[in-house]
Amino acid sequence: MRLNTLYFLAFDLGAESGRAILGKLEESKLQIQEVYRFPNGYINIRGRFHWNVYSLFAELKKALALCSQNHTDHIESLAVDTWGVDFGLLSKGGTLLVMPYSYRDPYTNGMVEDFARNVMPLDKLYQLSGIQTMQINTIFQLYALKKSNSVILSAASDLLFMPDLLNYFFTGEKKTEYSIATTSQLLNPYSRQWNKELFDAIGVPVTIMQEVVQQGLVTGYVDESIYLQAGLNPVPVISVASHDTGSAIVAIPAEDENWAYLSSGTWSIMGLELNQPIINEKSAIQNFTNEGGVEGTYRFLKNMCGLWLLHQCKKVWDADQAYSYDQLVLMASEAKPFKILIDIDAPAFLNPENMPAVIRTFCIKTGQPIPASHAEYVRCILDSLAMKYRMVMNQLKKFSPVPIHKLYVIGGGAKNKLLCQLTANALGMTVVTGPAEATAVGNIMMQAKALGYVSSLSGIRNIVRDSFGSSVYLPEDNSEWDRKEQFMLELAKCY
Repeated sequence: MRLNTLYFLAFDLGAESGRAILGKLEESKLQIQEVYRFPNGYINIRGRFHWNVYSLFAELKKALALCSQNHTDHIESLAVDTWGVDFGLLSKGGTLLVMPYSYRDPYTNGMVEDFARNVMPLDKLYQLSGIQTMQINTIFQLYALKKSNSVILSAASDLLFMPDLLNYFFTGEKKTEYSIATTSQLLNPYSRQWNKELFDAIGVPVTIMQEVVQQGLVTGYVDESIYLQAGLNPVPVISVASHDTGSAIVAIPAEDENWAYLSSGTWSIMGLELNQPIINEKSAIQNFTNEGGVEGTYRFLKNMCGLWLLHQCKKVWDADQAYSYDQLVLMASEAKPFKILIDIDAPAFLNPENMPAVIRTFCIKTGQPIPASHAEYVRCILDSLAMKYRMVMNQLKKFSPVPIHKLYVIGGGAKNKLLCQLTANALGMTVVTGPAEATAVGNIMMQAKALGYVSSLSGIRNIVRDSFGSSVYLPEDNSEWDRKEQFMLELAKCY
């Protein structure tokens, strides 16, 4: 690796906030600094949930100016990562036809069942895509638009996923990066190209899709009017793993192959890094997915609800009493464990107006006591998350080609000490935390690799391991988890 001081800018956009993170790479060590953080969230327009992508792009341009003013006026490159599945539709003239719908919009309600009845069996869909069936997936969003005779879809010439759309705003180039493409459930997992059979099945022309590109390419350059206004040099835009989880997995500080990962944030994503997809009857029944990784790898994983449950409870409580997340975790640590368990993936928890109320209703329906305090709500959520992780890990072990000795936890949840310890206890396995800003770190390091400053994924992980500290959680007595797991299995049958 060259020994210059190099700066890279990562735009990491989540469903609740966006971050501009500046990476400084020097002598095989990476330092990161938050340049700018801004809120995100869908907006409700007459009952439809949209992402205000124009506002997001304005925030990215503001971050470029702040980077130049306060840090450095020369960056090697930039890259964008976001959540998956959501997209914008462009006219023939390249104009965005409507602000992208959010995956939490109810327009996909009932679409999975309708698709299975009228288009094709879900097991065939899985064989064609290798992707976990979830109503939020792009295929069901497009199917919902087609069934409603959407004039927007009829007028669309191009589809761009959220990171691709923002890259298009920067560069004018229309391309789709591989990892984000796989979240659509419309890509052939073997050829890594669009599956025309699936587009034909839902009546949407495959011609609206873009060329699928791998990571490590310069896909364009920031428009001159933008970089000059920001006070920067001409900036190349790099294709990294633009699905945020894909970038996060890059930053796992692993040394061997005997590990699994948990990306812990709004969603919980647990899985394995493999060289081949696993697509068979068993993986279909257990609803595992094969998303695209870097360097030809596959992310064999399961998506679960995550700290969204806690975020939404806090949102309700903040109207009367504003807690910090540290306060909530401390309160939960003093609450009685296992008093209440919920199925975190029950449909009722997807997007309720009042999360505590929905938890209360769940408890009543399942014959459990109602939480008596905010501490009990939080403990219920954390216990339930850890229990779900245990159940999914037990499934993963049966698919893994090697023994799993360690779980790496990355993302914001890595800072939640109670959840990490509960996870170690539930799994009976050592838990090691990676960078809390793993997505931004992975984004930055793939930019460095694209420009020739790092040679391989293993080289990236060596730098991450040497640059960031980690915490280790050893498992404690898990006999109670054994007993409660059967109760959770029964709960899952109810939903």
